[in-house]
Amino acid sequence: MTELLIPTGWDPTDPDINEVALPHEQFRALRESEPIRWIEQVPEARAGFLDTGYWACTRHAEVRQVSKDNDNWSAMENGVIIRFAPDMTRDQVEVQRAMLIHHDPPSHTKMRGIVSRGFTPRVIASLKQALKDRAYEIVEQAVAKGSGDFVEEIAAELPLQAIADFLGVPQEDRKKLFEWSNQMMGYDDPEIGADPAIASMEILGYFDQLANERRANPQDDIVTKLISVGQDDDHGALTNDEFGFFVILLTVAGNETTRNATTHGMHAFFEHPDQWELWKQERPETAIDEIVRWATPVTVFQRTAKQDTELAGQKIKKGDRVGLFYASANFDDTVFEDPFRFDIKRENNPHVAFGGHGAHYCLGANLARLQINLIFNALADLAADIKLAGEPRRLRSGWLNAIKEMQVDYK
Repeated sequence: MTELLIPTGWDPTDPDINEVALPHEQFRALRESEPIRWIEQVPEARAGFLDTGYWACTRHAEVRQVSKDNDNWSAMENGVIIRFAPDMTRDQVEVQRAMLIHHDPPSHTKMRGIVSRGFTPRVIASLKQALKDRAYEIVEQAVAKGSGDFVEEIAAELPLQAIADFLGVPQEDRKKLFEWSNQMMGYDDPEIGADPAIASMEILGYFDQLANERRANPQDDIVTKLISVGQDDDHGALTNDEFGFFVILLTVAGNETTRNATTHGMHAFFEHPDQWELWKQERPETAIDEIVRWATPVTVFQRTAKQDTELAGQKIKKGDRVGLFYASANFDDTVFEDPFRFDIKRENNPHVAFGGHGAHYCLGANLARLQINLIFNALADLAADIKLAGEPRRLRSGWLNAIKEMQVDYK
Protein backbone atom coordinates (compact mmCIF):
# COMPACT_ATOMS: atom_id res chain seq x y z
CA MET A 1 0.00 0.00 0.00
CA THR A 2 1.37 3.42 -0.97
CA GLU A 3 1.40 5.80 2.00
CA LEU A 4 0.82 9.26 0.57
CA LEU A 5 -1.36 11.98 2.01
CA ILE A 6 -3.31 13.71 -0.73
CA PRO A 7 -4.40 17.14 0.52
CA THR A 8 -7.95 18.43 0.35
CA GLY A 9 -8.34 20.55 -2.74
CA TRP A 10 -5.79 18.63 -4.78
CA ASP A 11 -6.98 18.37 -8.40
CA PRO A 12 -5.14 16.27 -11.02
CA THR A 13 -6.49 18.55 -13.75
CA ASP A 14 -4.57 21.50 -12.28
CA PRO A 15 -2.33 22.69 -15.16
CA ASP A 16 0.31 23.90 -12.68
CA ILE A 17 0.74 20.30 -11.52
CA ASN A 18 0.91 18.85 -15.00
CA GLU A 19 3.32 21.51 -16.27
CA VAL A 20 5.91 20.04 -13.90
CA ALA A 21 5.09 16.34 -14.36
CA LEU A 22 2.16 13.97 -14.27
CA PRO A 23 1.26 13.17 -10.64
CA HIS A 24 2.08 9.48 -10.84
CA GLU A 25 2.67 8.99 -7.11
CA GLN A 26 -0.71 10.48 -6.25
CA PHE A 27 -2.38 8.38 -8.95
CA ARG A 28 -0.77 5.26 -7.51
CA ALA A 29 -2.01 6.12 -4.03
CA LEU A 30 -5.55 6.68 -5.32
CA ARG A 31 -5.59 3.41 -7.25
CA GLU A 32 -4.67 1.55 -4.10
CA SER A 33 -6.81 3.33 -1.52
CA GLU A 34 -9.49 5.49 -3.16
CA PRO A 35 -9.94 4.60 -6.85
CA ILE A 36 -13.07 6.75 -7.10
CA ARG A 37 -12.33 10.01 -5.30
CA TRP A 38 -14.42 13.18 -5.16
CA ILE A 39 -12.43 16.18 -6.40
CA GLU A 40 -13.78 19.52 -5.23
CA GLN A 41 -12.86 22.09 -7.85
CA VAL A 42 -11.58 25.60 -7.29
CA PRO A 43 -14.16 28.30 -6.49
CA GLU A 44 -13.94 29.75 -10.00
CA ALA A 45 -15.61 26.57 -11.26
CA ARG A 46 -18.80 27.44 -9.43
CA ALA A 47 -19.37 30.46 -11.67
CA GLY A 48 -19.62 28.15 -14.68
CA PHE A 49 -22.40 25.83 -15.75
CA LEU A 50 -20.83 22.75 -14.14
CA ASP A 51 -21.20 21.52 -10.60
CA THR A 52 -18.48 22.07 -8.03
CA GLY A 53 -16.48 18.97 -8.70
CA TYR A 54 -16.15 15.50 -10.23
CA TRP A 55 -15.20 11.92 -9.39
CA ALA A 56 -11.64 10.95 -10.32
CA CYS A 57 -11.54 7.41 -11.72
CA THR A 58 -7.95 6.17 -11.64
CA ARG A 59 -7.95 2.37 -12.02
CA HIS A 60 -7.68 0.60 -15.36
CA ALA A 61 -10.73 -1.61 -14.73
CA GLU A 62 -13.16 1.24 -14.05
CA VAL A 63 -11.80 3.43 -16.85
CA ARG A 64 -12.54 0.60 -19.29
CA GLN A 65 -15.89 -0.12 -17.65
CA VAL A 66 -17.18 3.43 -18.05
CA SER A 67 -15.69 3.78 -21.55
CA LYS A 68 -17.72 0.82 -22.79
CA ASP A 69 -20.98 1.61 -20.97
CA ASN A 70 -23.15 3.97 -23.03
CA ASP A 71 -26.28 3.09 -21.05
CA ASN A 72 -25.10 4.72 -17.83
CA TRP A 73 -22.56 7.27 -19.03
CA SER A 74 -22.83 10.19 -21.45
CA ALA A 75 -20.17 12.00 -23.46
CA MET A 76 -22.73 14.50 -24.74
CA GLU A 77 -24.23 15.85 -21.51
CA ASN A 78 -21.21 17.94 -20.50
CA GLY A 79 -18.75 17.07 -23.25
CA VAL A 80 -15.57 15.07 -22.73
CA ILE A 81 -13.11 17.88 -21.96
CA ILE A 82 -12.61 18.28 -18.23
CA ARG A 83 -11.46 21.72 -17.09
CA PHE A 84 -9.63 22.79 -13.90
CA ALA A 85 -11.81 25.93 -13.69
CA PRO A 86 -14.72 25.41 -16.09
CA ASP A 87 -15.77 28.68 -17.69
CA MET A 88 -17.70 27.44 -20.71
CA THR A 89 -21.33 28.40 -21.01
CA ARG A 90 -24.05 25.89 -21.76
CA ASP A 91 -24.44 27.51 -25.21
CA GLN A 92 -20.76 26.82 -25.96
CA VAL A 93 -21.20 23.18 -24.98
CA GLU A 94 -24.24 22.93 -27.25
CA VAL A 95 -22.16 24.22 -30.18
CA GLN A 96 -19.41 21.66 -29.52
CA ARG A 97 -21.94 18.84 -29.67
CA ALA A 98 -21.50 18.91 -33.43
CA MET A 99 -18.13 17.25 -32.79
CA LEU A 100 -18.11 13.44 -32.98
CA ILE A 101 -16.29 12.96 -29.70
CA HIS A 102 -19.11 14.68 -27.78
CA HIS A 103 -21.90 12.50 -29.21
CA ASP A 104 -23.68 9.54 -27.68
CA PRO A 105 -25.27 6.68 -29.63
CA PRO A 106 -27.31 6.62 -31.80
CA SER A 107 -26.17 9.96 -33.29
CA HIS A 108 -22.56 9.01 -32.55
CA THR A 109 -23.02 5.73 -34.40
CA LYS A 110 -24.41 7.48 -37.46
CA MET A 111 -21.75 10.18 -37.61
CA ARG A 112 -18.94 7.69 -36.95
CA GLY A 113 -20.28 5.64 -39.85
CA ILE A 114 -19.82 8.65 -42.14
CA VAL A 115 -16.39 9.63 -40.85
CA SER A 116 -15.07 6.06 -40.89
CA ARG A 117 -15.04 6.22 -44.69
CA GLY A 118 -11.73 7.99 -44.35
CA PHE A 119 -10.17 5.43 -42.02
CA THR A 120 -10.78 2.08 -43.66
CA PRO A 121 -7.83 -0.36 -43.79
CA ARG A 122 -7.72 0.22 -47.54
CA VAL A 123 -7.40 3.99 -47.11
CA ILE A 124 -4.72 3.65 -44.42
CA ALA A 125 -2.76 1.17 -46.54
CA SER A 126 -2.93 3.50 -49.51
CA LEU A 127 -1.26 6.25 -47.46
CA LYS A 128 1.68 4.16 -46.23
CA GLN A 129 4.21 4.73 -49.01
CA ALA A 130 3.57 8.46 -49.26
CA LEU A 131 3.82 8.82 -45.48
CA LYS A 132 7.03 6.79 -45.44
CA ASP A 133 8.56 9.04 -48.08
CA ARG A 134 7.51 12.11 -46.12
CA ALA A 135 8.89 10.70 -42.85
CA TYR A 136 12.33 10.13 -44.35
CA GLU A 137 12.31 13.52 -46.02
CA ILE A 138 11.35 15.24 -42.74
CA VAL A 139 14.16 13.55 -40.79
CA GLU A 140 16.68 14.13 -43.58
CA GLN A 141 15.93 17.86 -43.61
CA ALA A 142 16.18 18.09 -39.81
CA VAL A 143 19.49 16.19 -39.73
CA ALA A 144 20.92 18.56 -42.34
CA LYS A 145 20.47 21.42 -39.84
CA GLY A 146 22.53 19.57 -37.23
CA SER A 147 20.33 20.52 -34.29
CA GLY A 148 16.94 21.98 -33.54
CA ASP A 149 13.56 21.64 -31.85
CA PHE A 150 12.42 18.02 -32.19
CA VAL A 151 8.77 18.96 -31.58
CA GLU A 152 8.44 21.37 -34.48
CA GLU A 153 10.92 19.81 -36.92
CA ILE A 154 10.08 16.11 -36.45
CA ALA A 155 7.13 15.27 -34.21
CA ALA A 156 4.66 17.81 -35.61
CA GLU A 157 5.62 17.63 -39.26
CA LEU A 158 4.45 14.17 -40.29
CA PRO A 159 0.94 14.40 -38.78
CA LEU A 160 0.56 17.92 -40.20
CA GLN A 161 1.56 16.82 -43.68
CA ALA A 162 -0.64 13.73 -43.38
CA ILE A 163 -3.69 15.79 -42.37
CA ALA A 164 -3.04 18.25 -45.19
CA ASP A 165 -2.85 15.42 -47.72
CA PHE A 166 -5.85 13.67 -46.19
CA LEU A 167 -8.05 16.77 -46.48
CA GLY A 168 -6.66 18.19 -49.69
CA VAL A 169 -5.15 21.20 -47.94
CA PRO A 170 -2.21 22.82 -49.76
CA GLN A 171 1.01 21.91 -47.96
CA GLU A 172 1.84 25.60 -47.58
CA ASP A 173 -1.29 25.95 -45.43
CA ARG A 174 -0.31 23.18 -43.00
CA LYS A 175 1.35 25.74 -40.72
CA LYS A 176 -2.07 27.30 -40.25
CA LEU A 177 -3.29 23.94 -38.90
CA PHE A 178 -0.28 23.85 -36.57
CA GLU A 179 -0.96 27.34 -35.25
CA TRP A 180 -4.72 26.82 -34.88
CA SER A 181 -4.18 23.53 -33.09
CA ASN A 182 -1.71 25.11 -30.65
CA GLN A 183 -4.09 28.00 -30.00
CA MET A 184 -7.03 25.68 -29.38
CA MET A 185 -5.17 23.39 -26.99
CA GLY A 186 -2.79 25.84 -25.32
CA TYR A 187 -5.36 28.01 -23.55
CA ASP A 188 -3.94 27.11 -20.11
CA ASP A 189 -0.42 28.12 -21.10
CA PRO A 190 0.28 31.88 -20.81
CA GLU A 191 3.17 31.57 -23.24
CA ILE A 192 0.72 30.65 -25.99
CA GLY A 193 -1.89 33.10 -24.76
CA ALA A 194 -4.47 32.37 -27.45
CA ASP A 195 -8.25 32.37 -27.62
CA PRO A 196 -9.40 28.84 -28.51
CA ALA A 197 -12.78 30.14 -29.70
CA ILE A 198 -11.11 32.35 -32.31
CA ALA A 199 -8.89 29.46 -33.46
CA SER A 200 -11.97 27.24 -33.77
CA MET A 201 -13.74 29.83 -35.90
CA GLU A 202 -10.66 30.14 -38.14
CA ILE A 203 -10.71 26.39 -38.76
CA LEU A 204 -14.47 26.33 -39.33
CA GLY A 205 -14.25 29.21 -41.81
CA TYR A 206 -11.34 27.69 -43.72
CA PHE A 207 -12.96 24.29 -44.10
CA ASP A 208 -16.44 25.65 -44.74
CA GLN A 209 -14.97 27.18 -47.88
CA LEU A 210 -13.26 23.89 -48.77
CA ALA A 211 -16.53 21.96 -48.28
CA ASN A 212 -18.40 24.40 -50.51
CA GLU A 213 -15.75 24.01 -53.20
CA ARG A 214 -16.10 20.22 -53.10
CA ARG A 215 -19.88 20.40 -53.25
CA ALA A 216 -19.60 22.52 -56.39
CA ASN A 217 -16.75 20.48 -57.88
CA PRO A 218 -16.67 16.94 -56.44
CA GLN A 219 -13.34 15.13 -56.56
CA ASP A 220 -12.13 11.62 -55.83
CA ASP A 221 -10.98 12.47 -52.33
CA ILE A 222 -11.92 12.07 -48.66
CA VAL A 223 -13.56 15.47 -48.33
CA THR A 224 -16.01 14.75 -51.15
CA LYS A 225 -16.83 11.36 -49.63
CA LEU A 226 -17.57 12.88 -46.24
CA ILE A 227 -19.90 15.63 -47.50
CA SER A 228 -21.61 13.66 -50.28
CA VAL A 229 -24.34 11.02 -50.21
CA GLY A 230 -23.83 7.94 -52.35
CA GLN A 231 -26.66 6.01 -54.01
CA ASP A 232 -26.33 3.07 -51.63
CA ASP A 233 -25.27 5.00 -48.56
CA ASP A 234 -27.04 4.25 -45.28
CA HIS A 235 -25.23 6.90 -43.24
CA GLY A 236 -25.73 10.09 -45.25
CA ALA A 237 -23.24 12.94 -45.31
CA LEU A 238 -21.78 15.54 -43.00
CA THR A 239 -23.19 19.05 -42.99
CA ASN A 240 -20.69 21.89 -43.38
CA ASP A 241 -20.74 22.46 -39.60
CA GLU A 242 -20.28 18.76 -38.85
CA PHE A 243 -17.45 18.60 -41.37
CA GLY A 244 -15.81 21.66 -39.78
CA PHE A 245 -16.01 20.17 -36.29
CA PHE A 246 -14.70 16.85 -37.64
CA VAL A 247 -11.68 18.74 -38.99
CA ILE A 248 -11.17 20.36 -35.58
CA LEU A 249 -11.21 16.92 -34.00
CA LEU A 250 -8.87 15.54 -36.66
CA THR A 251 -6.51 18.48 -36.24
CA VAL A 252 -6.33 17.94 -32.50
CA ALA A 253 -6.48 14.14 -32.38
CA GLY A 254 -4.36 13.65 -35.48
CA ASN A 255 -1.82 16.35 -34.78
CA GLU A 256 -1.55 17.02 -31.06
CA THR A 257 -1.74 13.43 -29.88
CA THR A 258 0.57 11.91 -32.50
CA ARG A 259 2.99 14.79 -32.07
CA ASN A 260 3.14 14.29 -28.31
CA ALA A 261 3.37 10.51 -28.50
CA THR A 262 6.36 10.90 -30.84
CA THR A 263 8.04 13.49 -28.61
CA HIS A 264 7.50 11.53 -25.39
CA GLY A 265 8.63 8.38 -27.18
CA MET A 266 11.91 9.99 -28.24
CA HIS A 267 12.43 11.35 -24.74
CA ALA A 268 11.81 7.87 -23.32
CA PHE A 269 14.48 6.52 -25.67
CA PHE A 270 16.88 9.21 -24.40
CA GLU A 271 16.20 8.10 -20.83
CA HIS A 272 16.46 4.41 -21.75
CA PRO A 273 19.33 4.18 -24.27
CA ASP A 274 19.26 0.38 -24.14
CA GLN A 275 15.74 0.53 -25.63
CA TRP A 276 16.94 2.87 -28.39
CA GLU A 277 19.66 0.39 -29.28
CA LEU A 278 17.08 -2.38 -29.26
CA TRP A 279 14.78 -0.37 -31.54
CA LYS A 280 17.59 0.35 -33.99
CA GLN A 281 18.54 -3.31 -34.16
CA GLU A 282 15.20 -5.15 -34.07
CA ARG A 283 12.29 -2.70 -34.68
CA PRO A 284 9.79 -4.79 -32.67
CA GLU A 285 6.13 -4.24 -33.56
CA THR A 286 5.28 -3.97 -29.87
CA ALA A 287 7.28 -0.75 -29.57
CA ILE A 288 4.62 1.56 -30.94
CA ASP A 289 1.95 0.67 -28.38
CA GLU A 290 4.52 0.95 -25.60
CA ILE A 291 5.39 4.45 -26.81
CA VAL A 292 1.69 5.38 -26.86
CA ARG A 293 1.11 3.90 -23.37
CA TRP A 294 4.15 5.67 -21.96
CA ALA A 295 3.15 9.01 -23.49
CA THR A 296 -0.64 8.88 -22.92
CA PRO A 297 -1.02 12.21 -24.76
CA VAL A 298 -4.59 12.75 -23.50
CA THR A 299 -4.44 12.29 -19.74
CA VAL A 300 -8.18 12.45 -19.01
CA PHE A 301 -11.64 12.70 -20.56
CA GLN A 302 -14.91 12.90 -18.67
CA ARG A 303 -18.33 11.27 -18.76
CA THR A 304 -21.56 12.27 -17.01
CA ALA A 305 -23.83 9.81 -15.20
CA LYS A 306 -27.16 9.39 -17.00
CA GLN A 307 -28.79 7.94 -13.89
CA ASP A 308 -27.93 6.99 -10.32
CA THR A 309 -25.33 4.25 -10.53
CA GLU A 310 -22.34 2.74 -8.74
CA LEU A 311 -18.66 2.51 -9.64
CA ALA A 312 -16.17 0.42 -7.66
CA GLY A 313 -18.57 0.50 -4.71
CA GLN A 314 -18.98 4.28 -4.82
CA LYS A 315 -22.49 5.62 -5.37
CA ILE A 316 -22.65 8.13 -8.23
CA LYS A 317 -25.65 10.42 -8.67
CA LYS A 318 -27.32 11.24 -11.96
CA GLY A 319 -25.58 14.30 -13.43
CA ASP A 320 -22.26 13.70 -11.63
CA ARG A 321 -19.15 13.97 -13.77
CA VAL A 322 -16.46 11.29 -13.73
CA GLY A 323 -12.91 11.94 -14.92
CA LEU A 324 -11.38 8.92 -16.69
CA PHE A 325 -7.68 9.28 -15.96
CA TYR A 326 -5.96 7.37 -18.75
CA ALA A 327 -2.59 8.58 -17.45
CA SER A 328 -3.26 6.67 -14.24
CA ALA A 329 -4.88 3.59 -15.79
CA ASN A 330 -1.92 3.09 -18.13
CA PHE A 331 0.41 2.67 -15.14
CA ASP A 332 -1.86 0.40 -13.10
CA ASP A 333 0.45 -2.32 -11.76
CA THR A 334 -2.42 -4.78 -11.44
CA VAL A 335 -2.58 -4.76 -15.25
CA PHE A 336 0.94 -3.83 -16.43
CA GLU A 337 3.94 -5.65 -15.05
CA ASP A 338 6.48 -3.10 -13.79
CA PRO A 339 4.54 -0.25 -15.47
CA PHE A 340 7.27 2.37 -14.95
CA ARG A 341 9.71 0.33 -17.03
CA PHE A 342 9.80 1.53 -20.64
CA ASP A 343 9.85 -1.80 -22.46
CA ILE A 344 9.40 -1.78 -26.23
CA LYS A 345 9.02 -5.57 -26.20
CA ARG A 346 6.10 -5.44 -23.75
CA GLU A 347 3.67 -8.11 -24.95
CA ASN A 348 0.71 -7.64 -22.63
CA ASN A 349 -0.18 -4.00 -23.27
CA PRO A 350 -3.94 -3.29 -23.04
CA HIS A 351 -3.39 0.45 -22.66
CA VAL A 352 -6.27 2.93 -22.81
CA ALA A 353 -4.42 5.80 -24.50
CA PHE A 354 -6.77 5.54 -27.49
CA GLY A 355 -9.84 5.99 -25.30
CA GLY A 356 -10.45 2.83 -23.31
CA HIS A 357 -12.28 1.00 -26.11
CA GLY A 358 -16.02 1.20 -26.56
CA ALA A 359 -17.90 3.53 -28.90
CA HIS A 360 -15.34 6.33 -28.53
CA TYR A 361 -12.25 4.27 -29.27
CA CYS A 362 -9.98 6.46 -31.40
CA LEU A 363 -11.02 6.17 -35.03
CA GLY A 364 -7.53 7.12 -36.20
CA ALA A 365 -5.61 4.74 -33.92
CA ASN A 366 -4.14 2.71 -36.77
CA LEU A 367 -3.16 5.85 -38.69
CA ALA A 368 -1.43 7.16 -35.56
CA ARG A 369 0.40 3.86 -35.07
CA LEU A 370 1.53 3.92 -38.70
CA GLN A 371 2.89 7.46 -38.46
CA ILE A 372 4.74 6.79 -35.20
CA ASN A 373 6.24 3.61 -36.65
CA LEU A 374 7.40 5.37 -39.82
CA ILE A 375 8.96 8.37 -38.07
CA PHE A 376 10.92 6.20 -35.62
CA ASN A 377 12.12 3.99 -38.46
CA ALA A 378 13.33 7.10 -40.27
CA LEU A 379 15.02 8.39 -37.11
CA ALA A 380 16.77 5.07 -36.51
CA ASP A 381 18.03 4.99 -40.11
CA LEU A 382 19.00 8.64 -40.55
CA ALA A 383 19.58 9.99 -37.03
CA ALA A 384 20.82 6.98 -35.09
CA ASP A 385 23.04 9.11 -32.84
CA ILE A 386 20.39 11.70 -31.93
CA LYS A 387 20.95 13.24 -28.47
CA LEU A 388 19.00 15.43 -26.09
CA ALA A 389 20.42 18.97 -26.08
CA GLY A 390 18.30 20.63 -23.39
CA GLU A 391 15.62 20.00 -20.81
CA PRO A 392 12.22 19.55 -22.52
CA ARG A 393 9.65 22.26 -21.85
CA ARG A 394 6.20 20.95 -20.96
CA LEU A 395 2.90 22.51 -21.95
CA ARG A 396 0.84 23.94 -19.12
CA SER A 397 -2.36 21.96 -19.59
CA GLY A 398 -5.02 20.31 -17.47
CA TRP A 399 -5.61 17.38 -19.79
CA LEU A 400 -2.79 17.09 -22.33
CA ASN A 401 0.54 15.44 -21.57
CA ALA A 402 2.44 17.62 -23.97
CA ILE A 403 6.00 18.75 -24.58
CA LYS A 404 6.12 22.07 -26.43
CA GLU A 405 9.88 22.20 -27.02
CA MET A 406 12.71 19.65 -26.97
CA GLN A 407 16.08 20.68 -28.33
CA VAL A 408 18.18 17.88 -29.83
CA ASP A 409 21.42 17.29 -31.69
CA TYR A 410 20.76 15.09 -34.70
CA LYS A 411 24.37 14.02 -35.31
